[in-house]
Amino acid sequence: MSSLSSLRSLCSLLRLPLISVLPLFLLSHSAMAADSNEEEDLALVYGDKSMISIATGKPQSLRRAPAVASVITAEDIRTQGFTDIDQVLETIPGMHVSRAAILYFPAYIMRGIGGGGVTNPHMLVLQNGIPMTTSYTGDKGQALWHAISVENISRIEVIRGPGSALYGADAYSGVINIITKTADEISGTFAGAGLGSFRTRDAWVLHGGQWGPFKLAAYLRAGATDGQKELLTADAQSRNDKLFGTHASLAPGSVHTGLNPVDANLDVSVGNWRWRSSLLSRTNMQTGAGVSSALDFGGDAASTERLTSDLSWTDPAFAQDWALGSTLSFMHYTEKSSLQLLPPGARLPTGVFPDGMIGGPSRWERQFRLSAFASYTGWTDHQWRLGLGHDDVNLYRTQTIKNFLLSPAGIPIPTGAVMDYSQIQPHILPARRQNDYLYLQDEWNLAKDWTITAGLRHDHYSDFGGTTNPRLAIVWDARHDLTAKFLYGRAFRAPAFNESYGLNPVANGNPNLKPESIATTELVLSWQASKDVLLNLNVFRYNMQDIIRAVANPTPGTGSTFFNTGNQNGKGLEAELRWDVNKDLKLLANYSYQHSVDESTQTDAGYAPHHHLYARADWQISSGWAVSPQVNWVADRRRAAGDLRPAIADYASLDLSLRSLRGRGKWEWVATVRNLFNADIREPSITPGLAIPNDLPMAPRAIYLQVMYKM
Repeated sequence: MSSLSSLRSLCSLLRLPLISVLPLFLLSHSAMAADSNEEEDLALVYGDKSMISIATGKPQSLRRAPAVASVITAEDIRTQGFTDIDQVLETIPGMHVSRAAILYFPAYIMRGIGGGGVTNPHMLVLQNGIPMTTSYTGDKGQALWHAISVENISRIEVIRGPGSALYGADAYSGVINIITKTADEISGTFAGAGLGSFRTRDAWVLHGGQWGPFKLAAYLRAGATDGQKELLTADAQSRNDKLFGTHASLAPGSVHTGLNPVDANLDVSVGNWRWRSSLLSRTNMQTGAGVSSALDFGGDAASTERLTSDLSWTDPAFAQDWALGSTLSFMHYTEKSSLQLLPPGARLPTGVFPDGMIGGPSRWERQFRLSAFASYTGWTDHQWRLGLGHDDVNLYRTQTIKNFLLSPAGIPIPTGAVMDYSQIQPHILPARRQNDYLYLQDEWNLAKDWTITAGLRHDHYSDFGGTTNPRLAIVWDARHDLTAKFLYGRAFRAPAFNESYGLNPVANGNPNLKPESIATTELVLSWQASKDVLLNLNVFRYNMQDIIRAVANPTPGTGSTFFNTGNQNGKGLEAELRWDVNKDLKLLANYSYQHSVDESTQTDAGYAPHHHLYARADWQISSGWAVSPQVNWVADRRRAAGDLRPAIADYASLDLSLRSLRGRGKWEWVATVRNLFNADIREPSITPGLAIPNDLPMAPRAIYLQVMYKM
């Protein structure tokens, strides 16, 4: 069968338009036809230079890793002048960082999964391999995950696709592992400061060095921002005003996105031992477009704090053919709030709220995780990895303050002054969940140039029982410059505590929920066209089952309850290009396409871009300066079933970064302009209903200046 026929069969299998991959294939086919007899190994220029650890739990070349993966290094972050992790993740193929009305928190959409919700539980976020999942919403924490700094990040590794066979719950649409810097990567002390639009200001210090037998790395950053204040022409209270003849809405008015972040990290190692601790604090947080999609006055609404600490021991040469390791970790998460749900003067069928409708759900949780692994290489052509662990997640305290009670239908009834209703009508009671797991993985060099990775993990939860998830990856080095992969995996998302145990009549918890599941098949080609050009292409299909959704109760006027009631199918492709044009110019581009269908309505799942293009050039314009323009195009975002508004407007934004190069003196400067041409960027408003009819406006043109000094 010819190469073109093989590609056509592949696209037919995945029901993808051939024209969408034809340009990349023709370039590949042309170069193969012109292949010379050079003995030089061109395949090791990019793929093997980039290493990734989360694909199998051990470092290996990105090109041969049994996963569709991306790596962003500290150099990439510095080159583009990124100041926030969300700016970095928007560059990942297949991924789009959207925003929710509540707190304007970042929602990660991967391959069409993750749009349309007020939480973001389908993407597992790790920090140095440890889950950062919060129990109430089952995601990275709505109130916490803002303005995550990047100066202390060594690299970010991203798996696109399922990862539950290795990482368990919520490694569903993908896995993000944020790896912080160690003393080996920091030589001395660095200090930096930044100043930019929206009264944004930051200062940080980073240190790495030796202290007796210990290697020590420390980082501290503090900042503040008033946030962007784009205009909302109408909100949920605008609709209520029309219904009840009031004039309470603050729209037209600006969104409120200010906050004060503090980040701190400490990394201490000696021999095979490493101790890490971190603190993330977010205070004076404002509510974005409003907690109920109704604008408020923009005051201090929420504060949150996450404290983590972990102790790990790893011995790669414990005995002949054996490597062992273990980690004990702790996380404490606090979220406090006093929220204006509706503005003063708001009226509902149950009465008037002269001081506004106020609600303050607060939560405290602690997590303990103990894990261990053993790796064995004594069997020829095999590398076995066995892992086990125990997780204890305890939402040990909750508080509910408000000035209303909810009727059985979930309609607020004014009660006057703000009171503590934690014992009368809490939003959730304390809850606890434990999980024991065991996984086994085998990397088998089946033959020359062929590797099979097979894995299986079983998790047993104290509340909803067990789930088993397999993976299979076949990696073939077809030529010295061409690698092909076939990947299959299953993954699950555990029900969040609010879905299982929430007491809000608007969306009652259901303790009988079972996990969502997904099965994904992927085909991958990686071609080192020359020592300076790398091309990657992957196509995928997935099927989601038992999706957890709030469903209206059969009895009218009794609110809704969470159930496993939905399936979703998706397919798509992702293509990447890396080209070192010369020593002074490097180009990077990627394009993603996806189409996801909600089986219950046989319509588009909604809100995720069907087309996403990102391109960047890194150009050293002189011996001391470099410039990096980047373009981000997001297109064809459709509404979900029942939302009759036009499709969300496409946009293209241009960012520009100018930086001084290291190596000359102790100072380094970076100037960055985001959204240079002031494009009207909007993310979809989705809940409740058409409360914000014209979607959520994103930041206009913004300038940020950074300076760093090596002490």
